[in-house]
Amino acid sequence: MRIIKENILALCLLLSIPLLNIIYQVLNHGERGARQLITAVDHQIPFAEIFIVPYILWYAFIFLMFVYFCVYDRAIYYRTLLSFCVGMLVCYVIYFFFQTTVPRPELVEGGILTKMVQYVYGADQPFNCFPSIHVLSSYLMILGIRHSKMWTIKKDIIVSTIAYSIILSTLFVKQHVVLDVVAGILLSSLLFKLFYYLEAESVFSFFKRMFKTKLQSTEKS
Repeated sequence: MRIIKENILALCLLLSIPLLNIIYQVLNHGERGARQLITAVDHQIPFAEIFIVPYILWYAFIFLMFVYFCVYDRAIYYRTLLSFCVGMLVCYVIYFFFQTTVPRPELVEGGILTKMVQYVYGADQPFNCFPSIHVLSSYLMILGIRHSKMWTIKKDIIVSTIAYSIILSTLFVKQHVVLDVVAGILLSSLLFKLFYYLEAESVFSFFKRMFKTKLQSTEKS
């Protein structure tokens, strides 16, 4: 019971993600002027609606990975979540001062995959592109599992395969361009290394003390 309570309290920190996402919605427009970062490589990448599947899978993938880290490797959970939240804030600052956009293909009536693409396009305006938060978070999961005490080659392959398919999907469904992907990976690597090697002990100690205090008060009541 004690372990369950500790995990629930720690998982509550995931609420910071939807709260920060409010800023994304506020910035998701081109009223400040938007640039295009399309390269010759992007012109060679075709639109492939099948990639909308891993693109949408991102939501479940990120959530399940955070739950896994929280339960089995709390230190990596804190480092990865902190990297993600700070990364989101960095992206928002960039979006405000350097807004970019990606032209989307014209969609014709089709099957379920086309409808899924239409839903994503309708829910997310073609702005807030550089760096890609999809890429930032997906690559953090790769770094997290590779630095986790629970690492195995099998887990590495599974997580990397899913994460890289999501990263590629951002290009094939024309939500991002190559420079968005490169920037997302670089930002992810920089932040993870920062919080991993600096240990961020003050933050982790705060979380531990906070959870321990709450658990003790719960047990007394």
